[in-house]
Amino acid sequence: MTQDTGGKAESLKGKVALVTGAGKRLGREVCLRLAEEGADVVIHYRSSQREAQDAVKEIEKLGRRAVAIGADLGIVAEIKRLFDEAGKQFGRLDILANSAANFLPASMISTTEQVWDAALDTNLRAPFFCAQAAAPWLRRTLGVIINFADTGGLLGWPGYIPHSVSKAGVIMLTKVLAKALAPEVRVNAIAPGTITMDGDPPEWESDFIKLAPLRRTGTPADITDTVLFLVQSKFITGQVLVVDGGRTL
Repeated sequence: MTQDTGGKAESLKGKVALVTGAGKRLGREVCLRLAEEGADVVIHYRSSQREAQDAVKEIEKLGRRAVAIGADLGIVAEIKRLFDEAGKQFGRLDILANSAANFLPASMISTTEQVWDAALDTNLRAPFFCAQAAAPWLRRTLGVIINFADTGGLLGWPGYIPHSVSKAGVIMLTKVLAKALAPEVRVNAIAPGTITMDGDPPEWESDFIKLAPLRRTGTPADITDTVLFLVQSKFITGQVLVVDGGRTL
């Protein structure tokens, strides 16, 4: 049985979502929230197979269908295979959440070609080719793409130069995809900031509280609430919602 979420547990009934990088952390939380709302879910992972299979079991306990599919998003052929397999499993796609990302420290001095390519390939190149593969499916269902940027793409972090550039690229990618795929597919992005999760170093929370005017850290629920809002907001496209407690102010 699906959970009781105040009468909204079936708001996404009949929908299918694919979330990249969903074995752990925010991607996993997004999968669980979409399932709680009634969606069936494709959980993409690269190396976190055990965690992805655990997420499948959690979603099945909610009464929804779920499947975990491994793929290296650095290889376009693997991306195509991911969406082909998802299509064979469910026959439709309504939601693509491009959650897979890395977070590589690299300054003006320490940035190497390998780090630059790793950041841009995972954080920017992969979301584009995932959108390209998903587009035919999403056009049929009048679906939605949600990209994950972050506040580094707005503020620019000199200790994370390739990362900041890649996330700034995600913001522009969101805008051009919104134009290219309209009117059938809506494309928006979320830029999380000052979010803490279980297992994060305790000093992060105190630092984030100092940075955020709201004087608290965000939680995964703050992000999953935003995902759900964008999925259901039929007249919003090409936008970036900053969810950071006011940090970027």
